[in-house]
Amino acid sequence: MNVSVVVTTYNWPQALRLVLLGLARQTRLPEEVIVADDGSGPQTRRLLEEIAGDFPVPLRHHWQEDLGFRAARSRNRAIAAAGGDYVLMLDGDMVVHRDFVADHLRYARAGSFVQGSRALTTPALSQRMLRDGTIDLHVFTRQLERRRNAVRSPTLASLNLIRAGRRPPRAIKTCNQGWFRTDLLQVNGFDERMEGWGREDSELAWRAWYSGIAARHMRFAGLAWHLHHPERHQDGASANDRYLRETRVSKASRAERGIDQHLREFEVSPLPDLRVSIATGYWQQPAPIAAVRR
Repeated sequence: MNVSVVVTTYNWPQALRLVLLGLARQTRLPEEVIVADDGSGPQTRRLLEEIAGDFPVPLRHHWQEDLGFRAARSRNRAIAAAGGDYVLMLDGDMVVHRDFVADHLRYARAGSFVQGSRALTTPALSQRMLRDGTIDLHVFTRQLERRRNAVRSPTLASLNLIRAGRRPPRAIKTCNQGWFRTDLLQVNGFDERMEGWGREDSELAWRAWYSGIAARHMRFAGLAWHLHHPERHQDGASANDRYLRETRVSKASRAERGIDQHLREFEVSPLPDLRVSIATGYWQQPAPIAAVRR
């Protein structure tokens, strides 16, 4: 399968650098990496200009205006532009193990999507990683939390894969997920009515469930280290809770306003490979508007 990795980001180029370094040294490289940028300033553009020249696979950048937290739309447009059969979704603060892509592909099964996990870094460890460019962590790394999620064992992962059954969605986070692109198109991607923090990932998972696409949790494989940062939101209620409730009551299997509205645009005008565009001087990013409070 061809693999597209979609990395979401917003104004944290230092973290994005580590994420891209991790993807550049995969034992099984993806066919492309798409940075889904929800309105970052010029520092992110400069980072991509710096990295693109030596990046081992096509590196693409989709930028949208900073009109608040619009992760659903940003991901939809990146998925619409993706050329891969399989889409790995990754947050821009998730530094991955070198076998991340290979592990996800071993877990890929028709009729399901894969939910990965994450180990958490403390503030001190996160700062050291950002300062030193450290991306190689392991289960015994000091100042690592949720350490059980830092255990990689192909044998245990295979046993977990065998016993994985069809269960309703739980503990869903798009920071580490793998999907067949056709399944994402079937459910019409993320619901773009959902703006602001929260629930767009759970709502997608429930629509997948109602359409016959199960969530399968990957254990002991597909490792990723979450860089610590102050929370930009408070856990609890979200303005998007009502959309999640509507989906569960109606058992909807397709987004009301989703990815289908973007497909034609990227068929006509694909996202360029920045390695080529920067080398030839043809890449320009729209000047960002003044950032809004998120």
